[in-house]
Amino acid sequence: MLDLPNALMVRLDHHANHAPQRTALSDGEQRLSYTAVIHHIAQRRQRLRTAGARRVALALDNGLEWALWDLALMMEACVAVPIPDFFSDQQRRHIVDQAGLDSWIGHGGEAYGFQPIGDAVIAQRQVELPPQLPTGTTRITFTSGTSGSPKGVCLDNAALLTVTESLAAVVEPLAIHRHLAMLPLATLLENIGGLYLPLWLGACSVLPSLTSLGWQGASGFSAPIALESIARYQPNSMILVPQLLQALVSHAPTSPHSLSFVAVGGAPVANTLLAHAQGGGWPVFEGYGLSECSSVVCLNRPGEPSCGVGRPLPHAQVRIDQDGQLHVRGALMLGYLGEPPSGDWHATGDTGQWQGDTITLSGRQREVFITAYGRNINPQWVEGELCTQPAIAQAMVYGETLPANRALIVPATTQLTDAQIDAAIQAVNLTLPDYAQVHEWQRVPPFTPNNQQVTANGRLRREALLAAYGHWLTAAATLSQEGAIS
Repeated sequence: MLDLPNALMVRLDHHANHAPQRTALSDGEQRLSYTAVIHHIAQRRQRLRTAGARRVALALDNGLEWALWDLALMMEACVAVPIPDFFSDQQRRHIVDQAGLDSWIGHGGEAYGFQPIGDAVIAQRQVELPPQLPTGTTRITFTSGTSGSPKGVCLDNAALLTVTESLAAVVEPLAIHRHLAMLPLATLLENIGGLYLPLWLGACSVLPSLTSLGWQGASGFSAPIALESIARYQPNSMILVPQLLQALVSHAPTSPHSLSFVAVGGAPVANTLLAHAQGGGWPVFEGYGLSECSSVVCLNRPGEPSCGVGRPLPHAQVRIDQDGQLHVRGALMLGYLGEPPSGDWHATGDTGQWQGDTITLSGRQREVFITAYGRNINPQWVEGELCTQPAIAQAMVYGETLPANRALIVPATTQLTDAQIDAAIQAVNLTLPDYAQVHEWQRVPPFTPNNQQVTANGRLRREALLAAYGHWLTAAATLSQEGAIS
């Protein structure tokens, strides 16, 4: 562990010197000033040194402890490995082995061989030959990807703080004073945008427990509880995934007055949802990014017309190849865990096009399907429109080689009847061209990170859904008694 200069620590020192009693972190009950945060970080750094911790799992709920330990790990240049609460036991075992973790902060470490060492929080295990990591790795963020085994994205502090500084340049004119962390801090998007960015700006990061914000396990979310929290904490900024935005806007069409910046990303946002939100005064700004690029790459700017996912951030360069695939340079990962180092450009697998100096996305290269009539369809477009209906919480659309598109539908509540769901689908069909309409559907249980059917940011894991429902999704169409294809 090296005591390296750190740009974020320099910012913390600056704020502590100029406004020592300004609140930096709060969980709704306890508040810590910038001076206190620096003191707590120093204490935790010493505990990490005493324990000899090098590769450390961070398995805590959102709150002051998560933030303080994360900052201490960053300043101490340990390898921090956030453990999402929704990861299964098998996935956690995979992470412990693949990353060669020697320390565990939080609950549940004993199941993976970590034992108390005398520190009240840190548990450890013996690791004889830890797997080799790319030089400079200080963060491994595990993404579910398209397989059940999480894939480790190795990052360094410089990349994380480069993105933080870029985001600060975008939002600084808004004079944000309070950010409310609505997503798990174990997700890189909230970690950077909801913790590092407010501290960089000299603002307050409000970090209540996820349950108090309306999260009900990995598959449930109570918009009324979330709106009560927004009213209580009066945040100026939040980060949301599309499903959360849909739930909040459905319950509160008019934006809470304190908000000046709501970033939305992690998965494609339907144009209809954006229009509804912005029509109600929600200050929504769509962005785009991925873990391999240290989260945010593009973002719409306040004061500019909204277009696609916005312009690249100051640190990022984007080029689009002849197949429409986006390639990104700037603040890239060092490499995937256990694989060769990355190059200067990262091929994202996402397709899009330039519209002036902004980017509009088309979808994922491997997700577009071709119907029996030869029409290419991006399912994300249709799914996004379906999910703007209050009756539909989630949807997955499929039509490869089929004469009629099929959809898996997760109802907003279990009380909804099939007739109500069908009416919602037909309402969307009226707005779609015939080749994109949904003509067959099946109601299914929620897609969650726990059942491996969505990622942490809500992006569908189509291979997992095809494995679970492929017998119906891919079944050949048959002729009905009336002679129509069904």
